Amino acid sequence: MKKTGASLAVYALEQIGVKYTFGIPGVHNIELYDELNNSDKIEPVLVTHEGGASFMALGVSCTSSSIGTLMIVPAAGTTNAMSGIGEAFLDGIPMLIFSGGTRQDSGRHYQLHQLDQENLVKEVTKAFFRIRSHEEIISTIYKAYDIATSGEPGPVFIEIPMEYQMFKGDVTELKPYQKSFKNPTLDKTKIKAAAELLIQAKNPGIYVGWGAAEAAKYTEKISELLGAPVATTLQGKASFPASNPLHTGFGFGPNSVPACQKAFKNCDAMLAVGVRFSEIATGSFGVTVPENLTHIDINPEVFDKNYPSKISIEADAKEALNLLAEELENLTKNKPKDSSALAKLIKEEKVKYFNEWKEKPLEDKVSPGYFFETLTKYTDDDTRFIVDDGKHTYLAAELLPVNRSRHFVSPTDFNCMGFCVPAAIGAKFMNPKSKVVGIVGDGGFLMTSLETLTATTYKKGVVYFVFHDGELGQISQFQKIPLKRKVATIIGDVKIKGIADATGATYFLMANDAEIEEVIQKAFKEAEKDIPVIVDVIIDYSKKTMMTKGVVKVNLARFSFKEKVRFIGRAAKRHLLEK
Repeated sequence: MKKTGASLAVYALEQIGVKYTFGIPGVHNIELYDELNNSDKIEPVLVTHEGGASFMALGVSCTSSSIGTLMIVPAAGTTNAMSGIGEAFLDGIPMLIFSGGTRQDSGRHYQLHQLDQENLVKEVTKAFFRIRSHEEIISTIYKAYDIATSGEPGPVFIEIPMEYQMFKGDVTELKPYQKSFKNPTLDKTKIKAAAELLIQAKNPGIYVGWGAAEAAKYTEKISELLGAPVATTLQGKASFPASNPLHTGFGFGPNSVPACQKAFKNCDAMLAVGVRFSEIATGSFGVTVPENLTHIDINPEVFDKNYPSKISIEADAKEALNLLAEELENLTKNKPKDSSALAKLIKEEKVKYFNEWKEKPLEDKVSPGYFFETLTKYTDDDTRFIVDDGKHTYLAAELLPVNRSRHFVSPTDFNCMGFCVPAAIGAKFMNPKSKVVGIVGDGGFLMTSLETLTATTYKKGVVYFVFHDGELGQISQFQKIPLKRKVATIIGDVKIKGIADATGATYFLMANDAEIEEVIQKAFKEAEKDIPVIVDVIIDYSKKTMMTKGVVKVNLARFSFKEKVRFIGRAAKRHLLEK
């Protein structure tokens, strides 16, 4: 049979369960868009910028079983989308990127958008494919999907040159999709050894990341049997329910809240699952990891990179923790260790710390403590929270309880500002009946705020809380502590309402603590009409998060005595003499 490459590509996308593509049509993918228009299973979504498209695709992959998919033009479309592609790569999120390609059959040089895209994207993708025949289109897309979703997930790039899109070619059959990869064979002797190591510990602790998101019920069982506290990475904040009495919070080192630090103070054996012990997760590598570390991850490359493990297990987290829970049940005769004293300590420390953020209601700004307390009151376990990169990220990490896996999404190791606005739209596409809340700083908001137009166009009632302080808050605070200067971190006087008006969103101002509850109620009521809402939150950033304090302390401690004296002396001089 003869088929155009565009029709073959769309057929394959339907087979692997793609629901939406995000991007902008151009001369090199116009045939793909025309075929998407014929599909009753896939909707092509027009964005304002391909960077927004890649973040929307992340929102899809992070909050659903479908894979986020881009449909972009080569060269300029690719470079525009690179931030989201890089985020997917470093954060381990599956993504498919489809790009048109310049004609390979014309013999012409200096064509529009002619660029070696394989070299361009090789550092931020798991694989790259350039189609060279009609016959290989379907099988290549299936292979790309398997690569993107297997092992540690990530983005895969497929370039389809125009001659294959436009013209018909011979294909033998339209094959249905069949999964072709298997998880690595799990070494059960290591599971037994890990169980013995953990059961013998006096104070075991558990540390989980995004890779353990689908294994929460097994993590809870193991925690219960061991009487062990559980901390999470930032990306994996929702991989263990905050409602569990043994949940401590984000991190377990100097960058973590007091409940975490005290619960893990004497930790003598650790179970780490779906984590890489990366810089943000460990507060600039400031954590103390016990010698008796059992590390479980689907990607064996992460083992022993920053902290040596006694037992490393290459496995899918869900499979490994299920077996580990069964082994621990046998060893403990299914009698959980008494953890009531630990649970009491954690609860008391959480309440004490949260109350520090609510010392006195403010009349000219919004207190983070009162804000998150009220936000929690008017959201539920099914709410999807999407944050950006900035000071608000760590406020949410410390003050916002989340109880369901994949219901808190954050840009992490690539750590790209501008993530929140489009990623929340992607999440809303896949979760139309759930509340989707974006929490973003004014700096990050300015980068992609015009994507709110996409939410308006497609009737996605996302509620954005823009923490407005007029600065790049996290960095300006890092500058202020040692330097007493804020260099290039003061934002221009942006009128957030103007952005709402321009994009068709509803605008609300939240100027002080007295307005928090009323504005939040109005915002969610308005979003029920399938209208995006932008809430301008005049936030109080004067109090530092534990993350900020912990990272400064950890990094300063690493300086040589001479450099430490120089830095402290410079800071003291400036704080005393400069006004």
